[in-house]
Amino acid sequence: MKIPLIALLGTLSLIQTSLSLADPANGKNLYVQRCAMCHGADLKATGPLANKSSSPTPDLTTPAFKQRLTDYPGVIVASVILRPNGNLIPKTLQDNGVRIPPHAWSVQDFRDLNQCIKVFDAR
Repeated sequence: MKIPLIALLGTLSLIQTSLSLADPANGKNLYVQRCAMCHGADLKATGPLANKSSSPTPDLTTPAFKQRLTDYPGVIVASVILRPNGNLIPKTLQDNGVRIPPHAWSVQDFRDLNQCIKVFDAR
């Protein structure tokens, strides 16, 4: 199932214009449940599956990555999450026996997760 470009652009537009409405608790919860196994609790690609994917797991704390989150709000998050079957990086997870229940992603979820990653501070 392909997502029409106009629907994707509309979703991303909503994300960009409404980041101030992000829910930090939801963003953190989504990150812990769906991202930390690769990116780690510190967002630095230190999770148990970080070295098990065919492409390197990116460090989400670099200035370059943070700037991309600012320049393209929601695009990075949505590009990883918006997969036809709703799985996040399904091959790496499946190859390593990790099961994550499907999630019906909402614009609010994209907003929350984007903001969580953007403002993360390990101090």
